[in-house]
Amino acid sequence: MKYKKIGDILILDNNSSQEDYESLSKKHNVKTIMKIDHIEGTKREPVFKILYGNDTQTINKENGCLFKLDLAKVMWSKGNNNERLRIAKLVEDDETVLDMFAGIGYFSIPIGVHSNAEKIISIEINPNSYNFLCENAKLNKLDNLIPVLGDCMVETPKFKADRIVMGYVKTTHHYLNVAINSLNKGGIIHYHETVPEKLIDIRPIERIKNESGNRDVELLNLTKIKKYSPGVWHVVVDARIN
Repeated sequence: MKYKKIGDILILDNNSSQEDYESLSKKHNVKTIMKIDHIEGTKREPVFKILYGNDTQTINKENGCLFKLDLAKVMWSKGNNNERLRIAKLVEDDETVLDMFAGIGYFSIPIGVHSNAEKIISIEINPNSYNFLCENAKLNKLDNLIPVLGDCMVETPKFKADRIVMGYVKTTHHYLNVAINSLNKGGIIHYHETVPEKLIDIRPIERIKNESGNRDVELLNLTKIKKYSPGVWHVVVDARIN
C-alpha cells in the first residue's frame, strides 16, 4: 500500500484497497484518511474522497517550515521537498524574489525561512491557497513576504525581481514572457515544465530563449525532479537572463 502522510492526515494511493481504516489511522497516528483522485484547473483544486475521519485541515512540517493547509481545498506536492529547499539555499542576501503560482507558500516559505531575501512577492490566484499563504507567513514569522491575490499574467508585470520562481508545470511556458520582462538584468529564473524525455535538453531552454528577445540566456542548471507520466519528466531549468 502506497501512502503519503501530510501533517496528521494520510493520503492513500488510488490503487490502495485497505478497508480497516480505523486500525490504519491508529498505526500512523492520523485523524483523517483520504484519497485524492487528481488536481484540476488553474486554481489547482483537489478532487478527493474521505475514507476515515472528517477534518481535512492540518499543519505539515517540512525542511524546518510550517505549512497550514486544507487538503480538501488546496494541493500539496510531497515529491518536491528537495527542490523547495534547493531554491531557498540559492537565494542570495538582499534579493527580491518573485514567486509565481505561489500556492500556500511551497517555495516562498522556505525562501523566507532559509535565506536573507529582502523581499518575497508571492502571487496566487486561488483565494483558499492565498489565505493559507497569508497564515503561513505569520506561522513562520516572516515579515518580508508580500502575498498578492491574483492572476500571475496580470500581477507579475507590476513588479521587478532579481529571481523569479515558476513552480507550476502546466502551461507555464505561456507565462515566460511576463516573467522575463519582470526580471532585473542578470536575474535568475527557475522555470518548471513537464517535458518528454527525448526533449529534456532542448525544449525548456529553447522556450526561455524564444521569450527573451535580445537578452542573453545563460543555462545554469537543469534538474529532473520526478517522473510525471510514462516517458515524461517534471524538470526545472535555472537560467540567468542578462
